[in-house]
Amino acid sequence: MFAFISRRIAQTGGVLLMMSLLVFLGVYAIGNPVDILVNPQADQADIARATAALGLDQPLWKQYARFLQGALAGDLGRSFIHDTSAIGLILERMPATLELSFVAMGIAVLLGVPLGLWAGLRPEAWSGRAIMAGSILGFSLPTFWVGLMMIMLFSVQLGWLPSSGRGPTTDIAGFPVSLHSAEGWRHILMPAINLALFKLSLIIRLTRAGTREALLQDYVRYARAKGLRERRVIGVHVLKTILIPIVTVIGLEFGSLIAFAVVTESIFSWPGMGKLLLDSINQLDRPVIVAYLLMTVLLYAMINLAVDILYAALDPRVRLAGAAQ
Repeated sequence: MFAFISRRIAQTGGVLLMMSLLVFLGVYAIGNPVDILVNPQADQADIARATAALGLDQPLWKQYARFLQGALAGDLGRSFIHDTSAIGLILERMPATLELSFVAMGIAVLLGVPLGLWAGLRPEAWSGRAIMAGSILGFSLPTFWVGLMMIMLFSVQLGWLPSSGRGPTTDIAGFPVSLHSAEGWRHILMPAINLALFKLSLIIRLTRAGTREALLQDYVRYARAKGLRERRVIGVHVLKTILIPIVTVIGLEFGSLIAFAVVTESIFSWPGMGKLLLDSINQLDRPVIVAYLLMTVLLYAMINLAVDILYAALDPRVRLAGAAQ
């Protein structure tokens, strides 16, 4: 196990290095932040001073070498707009994004697995067909449109839920959390449902397909032939089997929730990393963009490692390479 984790950490370091180079070249090749930061009436001397102050007068390879040196020390540069640490801005917004992603994934899993299991056990019933039709809608409807319709209905027309912002927060173990109060849940409910719709549909269809396949296996037929109750057959022999691929997909999709919550955070003005990224792109705040992308890659790698370990715990036949060495 230790050898496996060490190897994965080394691989993550290599991925981060390559990603930093690609992101740095891609981001720094687009536009000139000085054009936005400097007054349009400024003369060439003012523009030159601003360019030198930001370090943009150096060759690109020198800028990257300076960035890499700072990154190895945990410093990903200073925001051009906020004049503060870029990684500090990301970490400040990360709890809001993580909270939204956890709630969205919780909704997708808690609803998706039972609904998919029901649809798999009763594929010809009207309820099973209705569940699958609903999953198709979840795949098809654009996230931004669903978010706007939810705001129109539940905020504007009915006045039940707030349309933007995050509820009051309380620090728990150093992290600001808003789920401790009813007002926090009122604020997070709509963006979490909006973010969860696609994942919910995916889990429903994956669970249904796994259930249909598992029901045809010999071990399920044997369990039924032994006279085991249907609840035990489904709960032990079917559900435990289909959870293995579902856990893998949930881990990967949770990473995408964190990385691609940009649209939902923008629609509902959720103060997370996605909204910060959009604002930074509009203002060409390069250090913040690079810091966001590298943090996203790091989160993906950590989630994948956790999924690999959990995969081995769920299926005793799976052995992590290097675990026995």
